[in-house]
Amino acid sequence: MVVLLIGGGSALMNAMIDKLNKNGHRVYLLTGQREGRSSYRHVFEKYDFPYDSGSIKEVLESVKPDVTVFTGAFDTNFDWAQAGQETVRYTAGLMNILSAFNILKSGRFFYFSSQEVYRDSHIENVTEGEAAFPSGFKAMALSQGEEMCANYRRVQGMEAFILRFDHLYWVPEKGEEENNPCYRMCLEALKTGKIPANSRRAFSMIYLNDAVELAYQLMCAEAPKHACYHISSSEEIGETELAEKIREEMGSDIEVVDNTVGMGNRLVLSNERYEQEFGLQIFNHYDAGVKKVASYMKRHSAAFLAEDDEGGGLAVKAWNSTRKIFRAVFPFLENLVCFIPFFMLNNRAVDSRFFARLDFYLLYVLLFAVVYGQQQAVFSGLLAVAGFCFRQMYDRSGFEVLLDYNTYVWMAQLFIVGLVVGYLHDRLRLVRNESRAKVQYLNGQLKDIEDINDSNVRMKHNFESQVVNHKDSLGKIYEISSSLEQYGPEEVLFYAAQVLSRLMDCEDVAVYTVANGDYARLFSATSRDARKLGNSIKYTDMEDMYGELKEHRVYVNRNMAEKMPMMAGAVYSEENMQLILMLWGIPWERMTLGEANRLTIVGALIQNAVVRANRYLEALKNRRYVQGTNVLDEEAFAQLVKAFSDACGKGLTEYVLLEILAEGKDYEKVADTLGGAIRQTDYLGILEGGKLYALLSNTNRENVGGIVERFKSAGYDSRVEEAEL
Repeated sequence: MVVLLIGGGSALMNAMIDKLNKNGHRVYLLTGQREGRSSYRHVFEKYDFPYDSGSIKEVLESVKPDVTVFTGAFDTNFDWAQAGQETVRYTAGLMNILSAFNILKSGRFFYFSSQEVYRDSHIENVTEGEAAFPSGFKAMALSQGEEMCANYRRVQGMEAFILRFDHLYWVPEKGEEENNPCYRMCLEALKTGKIPANSRRAFSMIYLNDAVELAYQLMCAEAPKHACYHISSSEEIGETELAEKIREEMGSDIEVVDNTVGMGNRLVLSNERYEQEFGLQIFNHYDAGVKKVASYMKRHSAAFLAEDDEGGGLAVKAWNSTRKIFRAVFPFLENLVCFIPFFMLNNRAVDSRFFARLDFYLLYVLLFAVVYGQQQAVFSGLLAVAGFCFRQMYDRSGFEVLLDYNTYVWMAQLFIVGLVVGYLHDRLRLVRNESRAKVQYLNGQLKDIEDINDSNVRMKHNFESQVVNHKDSLGKIYEISSSLEQYGPEEVLFYAAQVLSRLMDCEDVAVYTVANGDYARLFSATSRDARKLGNSIKYTDMEDMYGELKEHRVYVNRNMAEKMPMMAGAVYSEENMQLILMLWGIPWERMTLGEANRLTIVGALIQNAVVRANRYLEALKNRRYVQGTNVLDEEAFAQLVKAFSDACGKGLTEYVLLEILAEGKDYEKVADTLGGAIRQTDYLGILEGGKLYALLSNTNRENVGGIVERFKSAGYDSRVEEAEL
């Protein structure tokens, strides 16, 4: 297979070349530069042309590659520190490459993108179908590149594929700067001895070797089914957890600093599509990959540290101090060494007919004033004066030299020229440093403005949505809340979940009824995800949520705890908690005060309907139950079973109907005997000519066995009523 790699030198490029060469493929390289400064041992031919060159077409026609790879997000030819300018150059270069490749009408084109095209936090792993939402110039450029590849594939029929790499990391070269979370945290540990970590930030990373292996399998696949694939481990790791792994490797003297600010942020790319189609195996998990990076950077810490860095251990600090002293002393040593040849030249020139009027000392002072500035100009001037006086004392006494006004005129001339030139040098260097610092400051300000603008845009969209839908909202709330009144008293709680789902625009909603002071029982739910806590929970152990609910406040999962709902509210009746409303499928940008207030209002509406239904049932208690028992009569129980059956058909609940095989109609005795064997959320009732049944809420056939055994232990056999399942 002939492969054309396009991009500047990088760790990813080197790894791709090694992988392709080991597997016997012929590799060509387009560097994107007019003068390629790097050499590659295993590259068959290297082409040094910029991406906007007209020669790209000839290169592709000459190579006729089976696979063309543009490294895109990892191309070192682009300086994203000046992202505003590079965006235009990046887009234009990629367009030229795609146009030239399209003329060939053969081969495959792979475009390397990254997780940067996604900005927002995501509760679930991000799939390939999720629309990109970039933030910043680089992310927008990468996203535009993806769109261009997709357009060529759709319109021109080009076999173009997009590979999104998820937080790629690797062992860096000595002294090289990289842009990945693992490298940045290791470098911070070396520099300061501290690792700041935000406990609310989570992501996934993939080691370079694993990423190259997955990309290679895709490049060699006969017929990939999709145009876009995520190259990801999908193994979530928090910043704090990553910092702890780095600290374990670098030593206990490294401190992990809690830098938790803002709301939760989670970005993990899903590799499910790739795994289903090609299979997937990750060799370098975090324990191994992070250890490699941290241990390497620790061993070669001197290559990554500057003189003013605090970390790196005693040896590195001593080495940095030595380098600092040497750099300070070196100009003086150099000055002294250079003085000797100038002193000798001056002595020879004095007696020369051609060079007698040439002042070597003045040239000497000018040289060091231009190179080092005023300080060295003064020092070299003093040496020159000493050399001049020493030479004059060959013919005259020292006293005569000191009385000669020509000596002082020469000295004044020497120092004036040296100091003026040195001042100009120092001034230019100061202006240059100030300009560089100002540019860095403005770039930082620009990044902050971009982040603030992103936040403002999200808020603007939310407010726009609220304003546009405002007139609708009042009618919608009235209509949906009124719909609870049309249901029977037994059905209110089932459809409360649907009402909550519609009003809160959330697909995953669960309603729990409080069984006693510590436990709550699932009554209805709108999805499988909403049932993830199970049918019964001890809500008092959920300290964060319970602390908010008992204060009549809405719980908001700002820490993005995996086993907790995104939002939750409670419905009270006379200071007693009756219901817990849980919302799971809410994105973090909607977890705001406005949404919390909205849930409070919806909870109050549901509370009114539930209280009204309970009062109605209480008023009819004597008419609904067999006298002297808690067994529902045939009419009331039939209505209840129908309510559960309808709700089950809509996916709101599960239930099992058990026929209790009891002789006679002594319901009071049966109810007393089985009272301790059923839960508070279960019901006993009569159907079909006096037969006794137990309705078990939120139960299925898989877990009904325990209740059947309890009934049997109480002296009554039972069987599942098949017709009702």
